[in-house]
Parts: sequence; structure tokens; C-alpha cells
Amino acid sequence: MSNIDLIIEERAASIGSFMVGRLLPFRQKRAVGPFVFLDHMGPAQLDANTHFDVLPHPHIGLATLTYLFEGEIMHRDSIGSVQRIRPGAVNWMTAGSGVVHSERTPEGLRNEVHKLHGLQIWVALPKSLEEMPPSFVHIEADELPVWETNGAKFKLIAGEAFGKKSPVPVHSPLYFIEIASEEAVELDLGEEIHGESALYIHEGSVFEAEHEHHSGRILVAKETKMCSLKLAPRSKVFLFGGEPFPEERHIWWNFVSSEKALIDAAKNKWKQQQFSRIPGETDFVPLPE
Repeated sequence: MSNIDLIIEERAASIGSFMVGRLLPFRQKRAVGPFVFLDHMGPAQLDANTHFDVLPHPHIGLATLTYLFEGEIMHRDSIGSVQRIRPGAVNWMTAGSGVVHSERTPEGLRNEVHKLHGLQIWVALPKSLEEMPPSFVHIEADELPVWETNGAKFKLIAGEAFGKKSPVPVHSPLYFIEIASEEAVELDLGEEIHGESALYIHEGSVFEAEHEHHSGRILVAKETKMCSLKLAPRSKVFLFGGEPFPEERHIWWNFVSSEKALIDAAKNKWKQQQFSRIPGETDFVPLPE
């Protein structure tokens, strides 16, 4: 019997100058544990006249996680962080009460052909921390826990699972795990994880209860734990989830909150350009009408 409650297909969405594949939120599933947003960026090949430029824009009530497979992005924010992110590393920005950031093709790549491929993730904050001061942390690729089980390679990108803990400073019980294998492997994950669970198939395919599921899908578990899975050769998946919050999370544009009043206040604040600015940057994304 299948343990899959819902299948979410990747859908095309625009983030200004760049198209992405949107996976969360979905009309039938607004969040998995604390994860409220998941975009698959690329894979894209950009020429010398095409750049990834997400202009300064605000966030509240969430933490962003950026994880790249190919290419590089320059992150700048209103608390003064300037960080070039490369494949395998993690940018973790906690917006809390409010932060502004931009994401751009680094200067050194703007005059040549370059690739960009990665994941952009939003994690909602617990109600008690929604208005915490903003912060930023960068974790290098070699700082993340890695191990092998039954021939599959695991990397714990964020949170805690399988007796291991990522150095990414998350704010609630969660996990985001990369699992890759060159050969067909069977995995039993049911006893190792907690809360709501989902599996994003990034490459290859997954067999579950005699059903084959291909890349570009999220499989949301019917129960709180995923069970037995078989990865096809040359597959890469991401197992993620955690403890859901008791309160509903509202999402409007780049704002996430348990209270609509906080979102309304953030709208007005951005419209009046009262958020702190990114040092050296003057342009911005206008508030959607």
C-alpha cells in the first residue's frame, strides 16, 4: 500500500528576469512542516548579456535557504552581509522582523557564458521568533555532515536527522537531506525522521509501492514518516520536513506571518521605503499592486 498522500508537480513561475520551477506552496498543500516555499532554479545557461539579477526586496517572518548545484550568486543584504555562494554551500538568512536582500550574478561572471542551477527555500519561523532581529549565516560545503547508507550518499543540509546535526542554525525541529546514488538502492527511512515528510525528486526516479515517480515531483507522505523507497540508478532526491506549527502561516509576496496584521504593516513599510537599505544599492522591487 502506498504511503504517498499527494503528488506535487513542478510548475513554471517567474521571479522577474528568471523562470523557475515552483513546488511549494501548492493549493492543496501550503507547507510541509515549517517549509512554506521551494523553487527549483534552472538548470539555465546564461550568456554575457543575460544575468540572474533579483533586485533588493524585503522579507519578514521566515528564513531563506539557498543551495546551488551549478553557478554562483552574490548575496547582499540590509544588515551588511556580502556573500558569494558556490555549489554545495548554504546561505541561511533569517528575516525575522524584516530584512532586504538582493541576489545577482557575480561581477566576474557577467561577461562570460555561465550556468545557474539550484534551490531556493523558505522556512517559516515559530510564532515566538517571527519578529526576531534579522541575521545571516554562510556554511561552506565541507562543513555539512555526509555519510553513506546501502550505497546511497547522504548530506544533511539543515536540521537534525539520522543522529546527525547540520551547523545551519535552524529555529525549529526540521530536516533537509540530499540523498544521491549512482546505483539502484533500497532505503527504509521510516524510523529516522519526524513530523511531516516529503520527498523532492530532483534527478532520476523513485519506486514506491510499485509506482514509479519521475523527477520534478514532490511526494508528500500520507503518514508522518516516509517508508521504504527504491532509487533508480543516477538519482538524487531531497527528503525534507519537520514539526508543523499549530498556527496557520499566511504568505503574501515575500512576507510570511501567523498574523495578517504584520503582513499589512510590512506592505505599508515597503511601499513607504522604510525598510533598511542594502549598502551601496538604490534600486528595488516595487510592492505588487
